[in-house]
Amino acid sequence: MEATERKSPEELLHKQSRAPKSPGVYLMKNREGEVIYVGKASNLKNRLNSYFSRSPHMDAKTGVLVKNIADFETVVTGSEKEALILESNLIKRYKPRYNVILKDDKRYPSLRLDLRAQYPNLTVVRKTRKDGALYFGPYSSAGAVRETIKLIHRNFKLRKCRDAEVKPRKRPCLNYQMNACLGLCSRNVDPEQYRDIVDEVRMFLNGRTRELANKIKADMLAAAERQDFEAAAQLRDKLYAIERTLEKQVAVTTDFVDRDVVAVARADDLALIMLLKVRNGILQGMRDYTIHDPLSDDTEIIGAFIGQYYETAENVPREILTGAPVADAEIYAQWLSGLKGKKVDILHPRRGDKVRLLQMAIDNAAERLKAYTERADADIRLLAGLQERLGLDRLPRRIECIDNSGLSGRNMVSGVVVFEDAVPKKSDYRRYRIKTVERQDDYASMAEVLGRRYSSTDNRVPFPDVLMVDGGKGQLNIALSVLKGLGLDGRFAVIGIAKKDDIKGEPEDKIYLPGRVNPVNFTRHINQINLLKRIRDEAHRFAISYHRKRRGSSALQSALDTVPGIGKKRKAVLLKHFDSIDSMRTASPEEISALPGMNKKAASDLLESLAAHESKADT
Repeated sequence: MEATERKSPEELLHKQSRAPKSPGVYLMKNREGEVIYVGKASNLKNRLNSYFSRSPHMDAKTGVLVKNIADFETVVTGSEKEALILESNLIKRYKPRYNVILKDDKRYPSLRLDLRAQYPNLTVVRKTRKDGALYFGPYSSAGAVRETIKLIHRNFKLRKCRDAEVKPRKRPCLNYQMNACLGLCSRNVDPEQYRDIVDEVRMFLNGRTRELANKIKADMLAAAERQDFEAAAQLRDKLYAIERTLEKQVAVTTDFVDRDVVAVARADDLALIMLLKVRNGILQGMRDYTIHDPLSDDTEIIGAFIGQYYETAENVPREILTGAPVADAEIYAQWLSGLKGKKVDILHPRRGDKVRLLQMAIDNAAERLKAYTERADADIRLLAGLQERLGLDRLPRRIECIDNSGLSGRNMVSGVVVFEDAVPKKSDYRRYRIKTVERQDDYASMAEVLGRRYSSTDNRVPFPDVLMVDGGKGQLNIALSVLKGLGLDGRFAVIGIAKKDDIKGEPEDKIYLPGRVNPVNFTRHINQINLLKRIRDEAHRFAISYHRKRRGSSALQSALDTVPGIGKKRKAVLLKHFDSIDSMRTASPEEISALPGMNKKAASDLLESLAAHESKADT
């Protein structure tokens, strides 16, 4: 990014005076040419005047921002709604320092149901996409998802197999024999009959439990009237299960309007956003986000949340209740109405039942923030103790760990994991294929990875406070030598972690420091050594998982090399579609022949070759 010559206050004011009075977006830049803030305005000239006029600024954030502005740009849009959308896109692109950036600390699980399939099934996903499928959730935990799926599978005969399409079998699966599935894999099932089951599952997951109970009751009475008593008994059991679920649900309103409630709690430099999801009058769940931003007020935080969260949300509610008035609420409401296809209201209630809902969100935000800060304080105390124990010159807030993985020198890989404030920061994880080492040599592999990791570091991936290498003194000395060659000697602390067996045969981890013969004694500091062990184990898991993926890919390519009729192009198509030999071996001839460039004969030859390959491996 090119540096920007800082304009004087008079030059900025003059440039502002020539800005258009149209709706649009403005981008503030610092001396390095970096975009530090993106904003929208119904009138660009008036909005920019609030930054560069000589009158004192009303809030601390604007004052700090203006001190760092070297220049600005404007983009005119056709309407305020277009400005809102452009602002959102530019914030995602530049991630400006002074904008509120919504970061979800956890990847919550959701349920996916693809209605485009002839026989849809439920799958658990951690990332939602705009792929035409329906998504339900997100759920607060994997346990909550498991309970939901368990309840659905117990009462609705939705297919349990995880494949995208039903694969034919000679005999039905165990679920069919237990009367928990219609046996799609071996029996002809009317798609309309299955679609009725799917509709019931959708009603259940959308919180339409009362409506679903009424439907099942009507079906039960109809079955009894035509003297189909077996079907009536099954519907009775299903109705009982649904009614028990209804009893456990928390009804928070009586008007059955779908609402989201957004509130903010604050402590020092931390803000927590609490989202309550109310569907059909039932509290379906809560979700929280944390933002490290001491300068933005609640109005700006909630506005940024609405703009960023609902852009990718699958289900926009009829109403959004907010804990503070939202600037440009009407523009946000128009935009959300367009996404939903129906009118959406953004309200800041002052009286009535909606205030009670809002207070519930505020109270839960305060409780969640209290738990979060207490946990964060405990983590900082843990890191302070680790700093003292290791004799570090600064708090080890960012710890990186490197681990290698390979088998007989083949498919050698390495993984780097990052923990910040004692929790994983998976967005900064890195994995490497070893390129210069052709045999099992941990020292040489580590030297290669260290050189690649720290010689190419940029501002987006900062140096660690502590680098931990998995191994004893040998690996530690290699790391120190490589870093010295890179001119990074003393830039950050380096330690080694190794295992040994004590007298009782139990593993005891040892921490080595440069220039010290004996390992550091952590006998009375179990929590500190456990943190380091947890980081090392995560690096080990990360490296092994990548090695297994590489090994599986190599095995798959090797297996394809022996198949007649499978050339370079077909091989590339198969490798893109299948992730393992087993997934390819269990695929149907129809699925394989439907791939680009494949046909029935090639699919048949492939499956025969893979079967022969498996038999040879078994012998």
